[in-house]
Amino acid sequence: PATTHQKTNHAMTGGSTAKEYPAQYFSASTIAAVLNYPLWRASAVGQSGFRVVLQSANYPPVLAHVASAVPQSLAPYFHAFSPPYKGLAATVMGMSWARAAIFYGSDRGKEILLSMGFANTTATVLPPLVVSTAVQCVNMPLVRATILLQNPESNVPNIRESLRQIYNSHGISGLWHGTSAGILKTVPKYCTAIFVKDYFERVLPPVDPESEHKDRDKLVHSAIKSSAAGVAGAALTNPLDVIRNEMFKTNLGLVDAIRSLHNELGWNFLVRGMSKNLIAVSIPVASTIFFTDAFIQFTKSRKEDDGRSRSY
Repeated sequence: PATTHQKTNHAMTGGSTAKEYPAQYFSASTIAAVLNYPLWRASAVGQSGFRVVLQSANYPPVLAHVASAVPQSLAPYFHAFSPPYKGLAATVMGMSWARAAIFYGSDRGKEILLSMGFANTTATVLPPLVVSTAVQCVNMPLVRATILLQNPESNVPNIRESLRQIYNSHGISGLWHGTSAGILKTVPKYCTAIFVKDYFERVLPPVDPESEHKDRDKLVHSAIKSSAAGVAGAALTNPLDVIRNEMFKTNLGLVDAIRSLHNELGWNFLVRGMSKNLIAVSIPVASTIFFTDAFIQFTKSRKEDDGRSRSY
């Protein structure tokens, strides 16, 4: 059973506030998804092995002369940050609800399990395990369609046509092709990120509530734990991202996709797109955690100010 210390510690970390702040979780997730869309796009291109050839004719006049001068090593990033942003709305929508559900469900699930007497480790790991698995299964058609849409050589114009093309080529089951690799990648990523986040919440020295810099100190703590959580989750799951995207691109099964990647790249396939993935995965996860903490902290401060005003 959870000890009194564990329950007290959990309340001190802010996890017990999840029930009161669902809007803050969703707002933070949405902002993180919007800000990090180009990084996700660069990662999707890199891990999928899509070929990026910058042609001036494909870009608006203001970018055309820049495109011709960009070195090939930076071409995926230039492509990712340049219009047209195919699948932008669908990608942001999918990322927003998915991360909000995972982080809110994990924090809310933890407080429920602790109240039922479960050990802290179980209460920390079990909710993201269950929620992220469910989210991955629901989101898979959208994930596959948005990634295939990022192929610079694809003529598919939008998410609706991407979904239709997958369905016409591979049937209804094709929309969930790659779910196994997706779960193997997504579940450990979020379990690791949330475990690291909660670990740092426990070990960082508590903020002095009487300090004149307490708000700043809370944000510094949040930045530390969110950065550590984001990097840990991204580094662990890069190989599974590569395998999943290869399954999307080729429609091969899990074992055949691994064999194909190994035949083409050797074991180097495990680190294909690693640098882009560390940026594209760690930053959104870290920013979602940080923005959530910041929004909750701001809302609490507003409530405290309103309470003091009414008392006068």
